[in-house]
Amino acid sequence: MDITVIVGAVLVLVTVALAWFAGRRLRALRSGGVHAALRTRLDDSGKGWHLGVGRYRGDEFVWFRVLSLRPGPDRVIHRSGLEIADRRDPSGPELYSMPPASRVLRFRGRNLGAEHDVEIAMSPDALTGFLSWLESAPPGRGRLPWAS
Repeated sequence: MDITVIVGAVLVLVTVALAWFAGRRLRALRSGGVHAALRTRLDDSGKGWHLGVGRYRGDEFVWFRVLSLRPGPDRVIHRSGLEIADRRDPSGPELYSMPPASRVLRFRGRNLGAEHDVEIAMSPDALTGFLSWLESAPPGRGRLPWAS
């Protein structure tokens, strides 16, 4: 086989993959999504952040990782039982791995999957919408310290 055929095939595959990622992100944003970074490995190093797009779906916040081939959401966060454990500004190396001017919320809840703590970083406007979504839950469905 000629080397140009192999290089051409690789370039076509890379182009298709990039188009898939871009189309997935645009679909999520156009259907009411917001830019959000998420991490489940919580340590002081500031590592483990993944960029993505979040979208509200009833009592769920579904999050799609930007670089993922998975057709569905990568993480589903249920509003029930969700509790804000901490609120902070990003520090050091975290600033490069999240949307500009982000605030970081640490959540604790029984409906977060295998991990019981998750951090989400959002811009101030997206955070306002997220907190409104949390507060709009029916009475008695979770505690929201530091919500405002």
